[in-house]
Amino acid sequence: MHMHIHVTYYAYAYTFYILCTLYILHLMHLAYYTSTYYILYISCIIIHDPYSSIPLAFITGFLYNLFADPDIIRLPPPLAPLQKIIALIISKRRAPKSIAAYKSIGGGSPILKYSNQQAQLVQQTIQHKYNLDVNTYVGMRYWYPFTEQALEDIQNDGINALVIVPLYPQFSISTSGSSLRVLQEEFAKNSHKWNPQTFTHTVIPSWYDRPGYVTAMANIIKKELNSFSTAEIDEQLQSNPIAKHILFSAHGVPQSYIEAGDPYQSQIKKCVQEISKLLPSEAEGVKVHLSYQSRVGPIEWLRPYTDDVLPQLGGDGVKNLVVVPISFVSEHIETLEEIDIEYRELAEESGITNWRRAQALNTDETFIGDMADMIVEALVQPSLSVTEACVANNVGLVDVEGDFKGDISSAGVGGVGYNDGLQSQSSSQNKMRLKEADERFYGRFAGLAIMAAVLLELFNGKPVFGPW
Repeated sequence: MHMHIHVTYYAYAYTFYILCTLYILHLMHLAYYTSTYYILYISCIIIHDPYSSIPLAFITGFLYNLFADPDIIRLPPPLAPLQKIIALIISKRRAPKSIAAYKSIGGGSPILKYSNQQAQLVQQTIQHKYNLDVNTYVGMRYWYPFTEQALEDIQNDGINALVIVPLYPQFSISTSGSSLRVLQEEFAKNSHKWNPQTFTHTVIPSWYDRPGYVTAMANIIKKELNSFSTAEIDEQLQSNPIAKHILFSAHGVPQSYIEAGDPYQSQIKKCVQEISKLLPSEAEGVKVHLSYQSRVGPIEWLRPYTDDVLPQLGGDGVKNLVVVPISFVSEHIETLEEIDIEYRELAEESGITNWRRAQALNTDETFIGDMADMIVEALVQPSLSVTEACVANNVGLVDVEGDFKGDISSAGVGGVGYNDGLQSQSSSQNKMRLKEADERFYGRFAGLAIMAAVLLELFNGKPVFGPW
């Protein structure tokens, strides 16, 4: 990238800092520079949520990719060879309901549109605020543009320093973890392309506690809280002593994932706590609730379920409710259809008459600015490789043949993974931890339950799974 140097004291100081950093990186052989030591190509790849903008004709293919992912449906080893067969059966059975859901919101999800806008705005913000020339790439997990395509574009553009940003604020094995596993597999299979002598990367695995993100969320919620009229507040106080209620609705994950070490639930709770600090307290007339949505299949997911909490709130006399989709940064099928249509209908049937829904962040200025700051900060902080991010969050690793260590590399000075001893020690310790977690997980009957449900669907023709 080219530095745009302005004749100011700040520009001189900043340029001196960048040049010193580049020189140190060169000495440590952590990055490769083309033609001149003052040109460093930096990119940001944004991995987004699985519910991309899919033509209705391709819904079955999307669902197949989703359910064929072992991080979405985890089967015990004896049933693992059946993963693709099960995915095919489920996708064919779920497709009609998914198509109907997409049609109810206009025929497709706007998530790719928002993802592209977010990437473009982050790029522009970094250029204007930090005078850094960067490229941004969007990669989807289960549909076009796939992550593999983004990586191909990165290679074609000659990028040699990469910041990987999952657009999930909270880390889960089934979301960020699944996306990072794809990258880890690609780096392992094509080590000649991703040689650490010529290519370096770092991962931002989660960012639920970023001040800018927390502030942006709080501002959107405050806007909805302030929209309740005096008449609505008076109506509420007749049936419940608290004037306004907030329901944070997070995407659910199977309970077994949490027991296997998935940090998602704890990060969700901490995230809600941080946002709530910027909102009026219960003493000031606002009460916060938390629930989990979008469960699939007969196994136990994180509780309480959103479709259980809404009737409970209605039974407690709640009239004024702001629902906040806490796991999502863009509007898509689970905000526009599941929350806005299904849950709103359930809420109104339960007596919650004054419904509000906080919009997703989308292209919120505070959010975009914080994302840009986060990416630039990652360039000069100790790096975290894809493999290390997976190990740290109990994501199963792809088997790597030979002595490949290509994805243990550092984008920051003296970053994590630079020391071979630390790398070896961390690898052996975390493999043992992953093995123990897998044994706990596979001791359960989640996979068998899913298989049984699929067989039931085949024999009786009635769906066991809820709408996806």
